[in-house]
Amino acid sequence: MVFSSNVFLLYFLPIFLAVYFATPRKLRNYTLLLASFIFYAYGAPEFVVQLILSNVANFYLVKYMFKTEKTITKKILCGISIAISIGLLFYYKYGNFTMLNINAILGLFHHEPIEWIKILLPIGISFFSFQSVTYTLDTYRGINEPMKRLSDYMLYITMFPQLVAGPIIRYCDIADQIRERESLMTDRLHGFYRFVLGLAKKILIADVIGFQVDKILGPSNYDVLSAAQIQDIANKIATIDSTTAWIVILAFTFQIYFDFSGYSDMAIGLGRMLGFRFPENFDNPYVSTSISEFWRRWHQTFSVFMKNYLYFPLGGSRVKTEARKYFNLWICFLISGLWHGASWNFVVYGALQGIFICADKLFLVKWMNKLGKIPSVIFTFAIIVLTRCFFRIERVDLSWMFLKRLFAFDFVPFHFSDNPHFYTTMIVAAIFSFITLTKFGLKWQDKVYFTDYNSRQHIVAFVLSIIGFIFCLGALNATGFSPFIYFRF
Repeated sequence: MVFSSNVFLLYFLPIFLAVYFATPRKLRNYTLLLASFIFYAYGAPEFVVQLILSNVANFYLVKYMFKTEKTITKKILCGISIAISIGLLFYYKYGNFTMLNINAILGLFHHEPIEWIKILLPIGISFFSFQSVTYTLDTYRGINEPMKRLSDYMLYITMFPQLVAGPIIRYCDIADQIRERESLMTDRLHGFYRFVLGLAKKILIADVIGFQVDKILGPSNYDVLSAAQIQDIANKIATIDSTTAWIVILAFTFQIYFDFSGYSDMAIGLGRMLGFRFPENFDNPYVSTSISEFWRRWHQTFSVFMKNYLYFPLGGSRVKTEARKYFNLWICFLISGLWHGASWNFVVYGALQGIFICADKLFLVKWMNKLGKIPSVIFTFAIIVLTRCFFRIERVDLSWMFLKRLFAFDFVPFHFSDNPHFYTTMIVAAIFSFITLTKFGLKWQDKVYFTDYNSRQHIVAFVLSIIGFIFCLGALNATGFSPFIYFRF
């Protein structure tokens, strides 16, 4: 089920909220858990049983791990728990990729390819797998005690507001809220405002821009395309002029930000309506003055996960040589690229991010500081835009072809009147992406997101949110819904 769909907005969410708040407080966790399974089963019914079984196994493994006093037993149980989560992730997400590459190697030696049944990817497996890993490792490290009730653990993993695309939440940050929380009317109102804001980002900005991007680059998932369809995309890329190429990749850069940050706003808003305080996931990433800063602002909970559960265990910066420190940084970003998708373009994307991160540490940040803030923001944004080619186009050869078209210098005049809705939306996206470079923008961001409203402000915010919600429904029914980009990761 998708947040930005009629089924969710007009049926599931109103019915759920009515039942949830009518339920006695002690039973609300069970209502939310049941709703979460219904939510997941609507889109992926064949994976619900597996989701439940893996949750049950991890819950008891961690529980026994915590109780035992033998170090070796703790390590074994911890390893089994992580193996279940990462093993399922690897099988479903990388099984097809692995077999394709094995067959490619066999082809080099003129062997017959191995036949296999194509594996379907469960929605959100990357996110709930990582969340279960945080729980296991944090309990092993003594950061938190294991949960006493299986239902609480299953709620922590499967809670529908953040089940399929995060934020990735550590149990220690939400433990008290799972056991006991209070949803005040002001929380429900602020949650509703935040939800509508995210809905508007998705439907009124990301989807409008994405529709034009897809005309040139095809759907974001090339796995569903035939050879003829991929060839058609290749033909479009090969003949595209530089003006259109730059517009397309800029459009995707804005699309993915408003799509994913829109989802995060909706998840955070839904959580707050229910009494949860989820961590923020975005902090104006396009105003970053370096790639290092960009990754502190973009998908923040994922960056925290990679730092705590991969970079630090590798040794982090506390290693004997500088070369090993930079290798640790680079390998983390290489793996993070592969996490985004099982294809070589994502490996290239991650490797490039790692190279720029290392360059930041070595010399790039010093150079940027000398240039000043605005030139640094422009330079960093240019790197982000160019590397997005490898993120969006799921074929390395086509990504390189598109990059060549960007720098072919066969620019043609562009006319605003050709598609005024698209270009107006692009301007709006650019304004909201960079407005916090000004004091005015920062002030209004704090007012909208982080200020407790008085009665008059609540009335204004509520009316505007209702109007925004209606506009979103109208746009949704006029164009149809599109899934969030990160749903397939």
